[in-house]
Amino acid sequence: MSTLEILSLLFLTAAVFGLLSARWLRLPITIGTMMLTVLVSATLMVAASRVPVIHVWAAHLMQRIDFETLILHGMLPLLLFAGAFLLDLEHLAREKFIVSLLSIAGTTICFLLVALSTHWLSGNHLPWVECFIFGALISPTDPIAVLEMLRRVGVSRTIEAQLAGESLFNDGIGAVLFLTMLTVARGNAPTPWAVAGLLIVKAGGAVAVGILAAGITSRLMRMHDSYKIDILFTVSLALGGYVLADRLRLSAPLEAVVAGIALRLLNRRLPEDRIAHQQIDRFWEVIDEIQNCVLFVLLGLEAMAITLDSNSVRAGLSSIGAINLIRFGAVALLLLIARLCQPGLKSSLFILTWGGLRGGLSIALALSVPETLGRTWMLGATYLVVVFSIVIQGGSMDWILRSGKARHPAARA
Repeated sequence: MSTLEILSLLFLTAAVFGLLSARWLRLPITIGTMMLTVLVSATLMVAASRVPVIHVWAAHLMQRIDFETLILHGMLPLLLFAGAFLLDLEHLAREKFIVSLLSIAGTTICFLLVALSTHWLSGNHLPWVECFIFGALISPTDPIAVLEMLRRVGVSRTIEAQLAGESLFNDGIGAVLFLTMLTVARGNAPTPWAVAGLLIVKAGGAVAVGILAAGITSRLMRMHDSYKIDILFTVSLALGGYVLADRLRLSAPLEAVVAGIALRLLNRRLPEDRIAHQQIDRFWEVIDEIQNCVLFVLLGLEAMAITLDSNSVRAGLSSIGAINLIRFGAVALLLLIARLCQPGLKSSLFILTWGGLRGGLSIALALSVPETLGRTWMLGATYLVVVFSIVIQGGSMDWILRSGKARHPAARA
């Protein structure tokens, strides 16, 4: 199949499954789309065992789709930029302390404890270094899945800022931990100072590039009054800034987040009649929604490319419970610290725990793990965690919030 044929199939599948989800299944479009795609993929795998032609077609399709490149270097820049650009910056500024705690300390705590629990739950059969790699790629919450869920369920602005801010900023920490563990696995053990330096360079450089690129883009947008040109400049910033940071070996995801926030701050100072705020916002909302639907179709199709052996299934099922328990403990500890430092802090331990979703970013990182370092079991386990996270955790959030609305009015303030 050609690239155009694959793209047309992805968009058609997303549209049809979105219609089925909204009209008959009464499920959120992204959740229903992923569920239906997983079911179709599973059906094709069963049928392929009896009809060889189906197996050949499915194998050819999976070979044509480079999931890692498509997510990390295709959809991720636009999705992260859209999420950051559309954030409520006033609430994010108010919650910066708890966001910093969750994204830095929370990610590090979860990384260590997930690695320990994975090794212990495997009966000490999985190598330590593989467990730490798995902990690094699965611990950060996924900004794409989290932001989609938040816009759909309608939590309070305060909790939305906390959860969205964490998911957008913890990728830099997770990426450095992931790269460090890969370096250790190859026989090079960096010192703590080297890891700290790597974090400062990658994160600090990404922040600097994002702010500089946003400043140049904002100045260019002021030179002519046209919302079409303004939109083109924002797309150029989202893609070009990400590419530049990637070329410089900085944290490209963090650059996209910083660029979106910085451009929003700079343009907010301009009058409404100078920058077409509503048209630009609407454009990025549509881009975000369409890409999310296609991304969840891709995640469902990924089932056909994953080998679910006994190690993968055991690691995945045990990790689902362990990851949520560890996140619950880490968030509880950090909320306690935050409330001691900021009395009167409003938050929700349950929503921050259950809403910490994993998504396509974890799968893309798992795909980049070398085969010799346990990619097979790691990819299968990651996929099971992601499916549970998006379908069960993300899908149940609507019902949970509706059932608790009368009992916990303060949590929505």
